[in-house]
Amino acid sequence: MIKVENLVKRYGSIVALDHLNLEIDEGEIFGLLGPNGSGKTTAISCMLALLKYDKGSIKIFGEQIKPDSYNIKRRIGIVPQNIAVFDELSVYENIDYFCGLYIKNKTEKKKLVSDAIEFVGLENYTKRKPGQLSGGLLRRLNIACGIVHKPELIIMDEPTVAVDPQSRNKILEGIEELNRGGSTIIYTSHYMEEVEQICTKVAIIDGGRCIASGTNEELKSMIKTGETITVENIFINSEQLTGIKNIQHVFDVVYKDNILVIRCSSAKHNLVKIMNYMQEHDISFGRVFSERPTLNDVFLEITGKQLRD
Repeated sequence: MIKVENLVKRYGSIVALDHLNLEIDEGEIFGLLGPNGSGKTTAISCMLALLKYDKGSIKIFGEQIKPDSYNIKRRIGIVPQNIAVFDELSVYENIDYFCGLYIKNKTEKKKLVSDAIEFVGLENYTKRKPGQLSGGLLRRLNIACGIVHKPELIIMDEPTVAVDPQSRNKILEGIEELNRGGSTIIYTSHYMEEVEQICTKVAIIDGGRCIASGTNEELKSMIKTGETITVENIFINSEQLTGIKNIQHVFDVVYKDNILVIRCSSAKHNLVKIMNYMQEHDISFGRVFSERPTLNDVFLEITGKQLRD
């Protein structure tokens, strides 16, 4: 559905996109991850032909996207990170307006607006102005305006930022429902657990390049971390800390605020070996838990950065 090849975008001496390559297949929920300044927003703007780029090509639905490619743009919905609605219009009027940009038939438009309102759960708020809505409801309105015309491709740029847990769950469930209904979705977020929950494929962008892509499991197989063991309420000295670091398959140990975090490569009995060491050295501790690699581990190991830099 989308093919980005060797995309280059410069702002003066700054290279925002450095030969970026992406392929997004029809039917995917495609997660686009990267720290601030990695090039995600620039890439999306280029895909929508809102920015001119210096080199490369972008094809959507098999066609080269241009500023006047209205036949392509009609098939795309965008849910921007910043709320993009009219404060002077009601919830219903906002959704109706954005639907009217794509749909001229009044009967069809009325049905689509009604469907969008029901989809985001705003039936009881249709006469309210955006300023009268909570942050979570405002996000739902933003989504309704972007998907009301039932586009084949939907780009969602951090749609759950700063919303309450109930609204976040509603939004995530809605995204999965849109996907089941046939929409391909590009999803950016700073919440790793969301991406891991709903995305069928993920690309990690850093420095304007795609440095890794694949399913969650494929990405996890690329890194050294196979298991992370956390020990709470533990008191150890420097000699004991060195002893733990020297346990086979342990490659990283962090001890801070009486919490010990041990990263191990994939192997059997990592936890047993560490528990045996603590018992042999009479080390007291509280809760212990072991976790398989998460998408956050992948991102940190591949980029060397926290996502929320």
